[in-house]
Amino acid sequence: MNKVIVVGGGAAGLLAAAAAAEHGAQVTVLEKMFKPGKKLLITGKGRCNITNDCDLQEIIKNIPGNGRFLNSALRQFTNEDVVKLLNDNGLETKVERGGRVFPVSDQAKDVVDTLLKILHDLGVELVTDICVTEVLTDTEKVIGVKTKSGKVFKADAVIVAAGGASYPGTGSDGSGFKLAEKLGHAIIPLKPSLVPLTSDSPYIPDLQGLSLRNVQATVYSSGSKAASEFGEMLFTHYGVSGPLILSASSYVGKKLKAKELTLKIDLKPALSEEQLDHRVLREFEENQNRQFKNAVHKLFPSKLIPVMIELSGIDPEKKVNVITKEERLGFVRLIKNLECTLTGLRDYNEAIITKGGIKIKEVDPGTMESRLVKGLHFAGEVLDLDAVTGGFNLQIAWSTAYAAGTGIESADE
Repeated sequence: MNKVIVVGGGAAGLLAAAAAAEHGAQVTVLEKMFKPGKKLLITGKGRCNITNDCDLQEIIKNIPGNGRFLNSALRQFTNEDVVKLLNDNGLETKVERGGRVFPVSDQAKDVVDTLLKILHDLGVELVTDICVTEVLTDTEKVIGVKTKSGKVFKADAVIVAAGGASYPGTGSDGSGFKLAEKLGHAIIPLKPSLVPLTSDSPYIPDLQGLSLRNVQATVYSSGSKAASEFGEMLFTHYGVSGPLILSASSYVGKKLKAKELTLKIDLKPALSEEQLDHRVLREFEENQNRQFKNAVHKLFPSKLIPVMIELSGIDPEKKVNVITKEERLGFVRLIKNLECTLTGLRDYNEAIITKGGIKIKEVDPGTMESRLVKGLHFAGEVLDLDAVTGGFNLQIAWSTAYAAGTGIESADE
């Protein structure tokens, strides 16, 4: 019987342990925190967006960071497979807008508890509050791991699933990269991803706390479109956040490191400019004897009105019936293109995931085994793989974990 050590008790570590145990291995999970699954508990705002209910090609399309590498792993363990595994072990799931899959209970804790139940049923040993500092090898093959206290755990295979560098308070402190680097693996430079963006546009602080739904946000770099997302966004004291901004950050993060970018928000994406002009004209006709500042209350949330009036360049005291056609059309263009300057990314404490990681050319895509060290496998966020929001990052964790856990058997044959 193969002895397998899994380093990390997060989503990838727990699933990898289950897969390895199910395939006959004797498995021990070593987790540095007091409890496993700490990052899982805060995903999806504490509800846990388990995966996305879409087809394989759609999943790969939503993984801008090396999605094609996952072709084999995603086929081995699909989004349907993870849902079935959880359902079969007592966790009911539901599908929400955009194909996002959640537990019916809306409690991430139930996902963690279900995974722990699976491990218990399979006889997996879970050791917490223990920090692995080194993977031990003998002539290019894994023989075990060493912990901070000096204790050695012998193993025929080791799966490193120690997470990335985002939300370090959950245990994702970049230690997995160090373990891989010590064994000769190249690490693609790390950056926070799915992260809020900063802006120095003067009106941003006035909009702090304002959430906008059903808007189209497009990021431009030197006049060219770099990313475009539809959905919900939030203004903060430092810039912008919310699901569509987090997704856009995975496409523009690298560019933002080099220079400032421009964000244009279409507040009424369902309407063409011509249709929007008719709508504005209707508002103006209904309020023709009012001042401009009192005539646009049906068009925007109250917090946004003073900002839109100021940016329009139209005198707020001006009577609507004397606003010129040029002024009105300029106002329409503003509604379709509310602009702000993006200056950077927030840090790892606010990033959902880490961009960069172990170079995937050094990893077998079918088994997640290192091409440098026999018996060493990787799973989850330690790999240079990242996706947009919507359950895709957890699917990376599940699929790479399953490939790693089941790949030990095939690697040993």
